[in-house]
Amino acid sequence: MEKNEPGYQQGLKRELKTSQLTMIAMGCAIGTGLFLGSGLAIQTAGPSVLVSYGIGAFIVLLLMGCLAEMTVAHPSSGSFGVIAEKYIHPLAGFLVRYSYWIANVLAVGVEVSAISVYMKYWFPSVPGIVWILVFGAVLLYVNATGVHTFATFEYWFSLIKIGAIICFILLGAYVLFSSSGNRHLGPHNLVDNGGFFPFGWKGTWIAVFISLFSFLGTELIAVTAGEAKDPDTAVPKALKATVFRLSTFYVLTLAVMLMIVPWKLAGGVNNSPFVKVMGILNIPYASGIMNFIILTAALSAMNSQLYASTRMMFSLSKAQFAPAFLGKVSKRGVPLAAVAVSALGIVLAAVVSGIFPSSSYAFMMGISMFGAIFTWLMVFISHLFFRRMWAKKGGRKLPVRMIGFPYLTLLGAVLLAGLMITTWFTDFKILLQFGIPWLLLLGIAYFLLARRNKGVDFKEESKKSENEQFK
Repeated sequence: MEKNEPGYQQGLKRELKTSQLTMIAMGCAIGTGLFLGSGLAIQTAGPSVLVSYGIGAFIVLLLMGCLAEMTVAHPSSGSFGVIAEKYIHPLAGFLVRYSYWIANVLAVGVEVSAISVYMKYWFPSVPGIVWILVFGAVLLYVNATGVHTFATFEYWFSLIKIGAIICFILLGAYVLFSSSGNRHLGPHNLVDNGGFFPFGWKGTWIAVFISLFSFLGTELIAVTAGEAKDPDTAVPKALKATVFRLSTFYVLTLAVMLMIVPWKLAGGVNNSPFVKVMGILNIPYASGIMNFIILTAALSAMNSQLYASTRMMFSLSKAQFAPAFLGKVSKRGVPLAAVAVSALGIVLAAVVSGIFPSSSYAFMMGISMFGAIFTWLMVFISHLFFRRMWAKKGGRKLPVRMIGFPYLTLLGAVLLAGLMITTWFTDFKILLQFGIPWLLLLGIAYFLLARRNKGVDFKEESKKSENEQFK
């Protein structure tokens, strides 16, 4: 084990390069949140969805600044869970890791639910549950064969969808500039049908919540840092590149889309707005090709989220917050038992799809987002504790530091807390209906676990591990 590598990492292999880290994070983030979820965001905010995604990108930028600094200090597969445990309290680490685990488990279900929607384009009569089980089995196999196989798969599939987005933007721009006389296309679509803010600032703010689902996965770089070859260099570079590229892709793509398709036609989740654009442009076979690319994007995101949930469960086991067998790895360095447990999202998606075939996507997205936003909120809070303790303990000079501390850290925390609270007054109240009981359940489980393991002082063990990091 390396000097700065605690027991949370034992057994995993450091094989990931900077380019792979970036592609993995972008692969996780560029999934149904952009290709399918954007339709729901447009339906909620209208053209002002561009502002929503801009605010979402700003929050993620603040998050990445905090996360980059802390991850370089503690490169671990437990990532922000380990950091919350060290700098706040073991209970905080317990809540963060299980919440992030469930967020990704459920996000896997969101992606696979969307896959069943995409497959209806070619096979409208085949039940969605069939595709959920088929693609779920394929990605379980990929995640069970080793981190190098996973990273290679993710790199190339991410490259395909990023290339597709660039082509979409260029094609859309060409159509807009070459059809200046077409009254159905152009910037006027951004203000027609109710103006730029047809649902007021309320709709714009609610759509920020949906936009954050699109950005879910950028934090995966922090999780993969435990298997990165050179975390000090790779993590900051990958985080900066990911945030910049995602922000550019999302805003440009949505702007082009809304200038081609009136926002009232682009909204909804029954079909991807990307496919609708291709249909309007009457490009031969383009809708089928785009549907295939979107399918690839969903598979890629699902693959990354399965990886993230697996590593978080592995970290929980190493911290004695989950059964020991979940922390064991195969000869290839893969925690197979953790992979199997993290596949629960696929099973849940199959059940929800069978019961609520028309609304499974929105339902799964709502409950998966609590764990993600709670985790992000705890990253900001952890950073406040981290910076103070790192300086007090005389920690090494880090190659990256969050600017504007503590004001920008506090701003990020306030924005996320505000979003969580306001969901109660929207169609996404399922977030708090699920989240509050979930945290209470975890709190009870933690104290029961602490009583059972009386010989292990979690707080004392955390302090010992923390002190080793400053040496």
